[in-house]
Amino acid sequence: MDEQLTWKDATAQAGLVRCGEMSPLELVDAAIERIGRCDPALNAVIHRQFSTARTQAAGELPDGPFRGVPILLKDLGAPQAGEPYCEGTSFAKAAGYRAERDSFLVQRFKKAGFVVLGRTNTPELGTAITTEPLAFGPTRNPWSTEHSSGGSSGGSAAAVASGMVAVAHGNDGGGSIRIPASCCSLFGLKPSRGRVSKGPVGGDSWNGFSVDHVLVRTVRDSAAVLDQIAGYRPGDTFAAPRPARPFSQEVGANPGRLRVALLDDTVQAGFRADPECSQAVRLAGRLLESLGHEVEIAHPASLAEPEFQRHFLVVVATAVAVALTEWSQLLGRQVSAEEYEPANSLLAALGRSTTAPEYLESVLWLEGFRRRTIAFWSEQGFDLLCTPVLAQSPARLGELSDPVNGAVKESETLQFTAQFNVSGQPAASLPLHWTPGGLPIGVQLVADYGREDVLIRVSSQLEEASGWADRRPAVRA
Repeated sequence: MDEQLTWKDATAQAGLVRCGEMSPLELVDAAIERIGRCDPALNAVIHRQFSTARTQAAGELPDGPFRGVPILLKDLGAPQAGEPYCEGTSFAKAAGYRAERDSFLVQRFKKAGFVVLGRTNTPELGTAITTEPLAFGPTRNPWSTEHSSGGSSGGSAAAVASGMVAVAHGNDGGGSIRIPASCCSLFGLKPSRGRVSKGPVGGDSWNGFSVDHVLVRTVRDSAAVLDQIAGYRPGDTFAAPRPARPFSQEVGANPGRLRVALLDDTVQAGFRADPECSQAVRLAGRLLESLGHEVEIAHPASLAEPEFQRHFLVVVATAVAVALTEWSQLLGRQVSAEEYEPANSLLAALGRSTTAPEYLESVLWLEGFRRRTIAFWSEQGFDLLCTPVLAQSPARLGELSDPVNGAVKESETLQFTAQFNVSGQPAASLPLHWTPGGLPIGVQLVADYGREDVLIRVSSQLEEASGWADRRPAVRA
């Protein structure tokens, strides 16, 4: 039963509780044991609240669809009252800072019946695509501990991929759900802009580019959790269109014959995709064709616009500068530049030197980019775009965090994800390919704005056809 339980998804675990086969406390104790056994090799869970979790599991839990199922929260974007909250920073860790209240997202996780076991590792302020914060050390990839688990939800991805838990929170402002899902062979869906509330403290994070969800092993878990956490809350800046029916009802539903655009290489001048990443997309295209879909080579012309990176960087850098100001206010003292990592020091400097007109110029340019990108779906009649998640295979630890060459390596790697944070469209990483050396390579599917239903239907179809759930990493619980 132990081995079987390790690889049961959250939906199946909830079923064990409902039928009385296991209690919430037994589920929680089993997950605690797996974390204790597996995490020393990976460094995914940086804060453990096991005693509180056991007390909650033994008591009266909300009668939600995931009653008793263990979950881990990323240490970014999901503050929980009374628990440590650091966003990967050394200064918050040193101060012993604890969140004052639950975010709306945490409230909804709890209402769904989840039991929070702790918090997962994240790069400082979530600004890197590898999880190697100086404050907590690197998270290692369960498939190869010499490699990065991705970022910024790398701790959550490593925890789910290794079997510690079936579901862990993540968020995505430039690829931070999809990238670790790709690196760790998981299903990672970034919902539409405004689908999940950032309140009550958070607003339109990174100008609305960032959105929360989870990393999981099965499509049905992703859909069922989204049903629980989605929805407008008063005061939200953005609100995604309401779905026609629950997302969980899209799992296994016939997607019909879809028209899929295929992009298997970078389109920004001066960059090329790793052949394995291109091959992953081509094989995915053949699989889609075998399932009856129409596949053709095409992509939005906007993806080749060289100005994108500059304007996106302005928004992110300004957000970093503001975040550091907010941390100074929370801690009641000025956080100095010596207390955060060099990459964020550079971003903060850029953000502080950006004038208000310059910032608004970038926001307006990116609004135009959003319209030009989304028009590809409506004007050319495509249902999906299929691309690599990353332009390079999973990096070795230290490559992306290198203070001299890391920024160049990150630019080479980050070619396909941030554009759809700006456009606000739902996009998912599917674990459909592995290198000859056994490293996972994710394939990205992007749907029209508000059309998570289309993504869930076809992802469910591809999950069944590929059998991705049968693979296990080298480091596992």
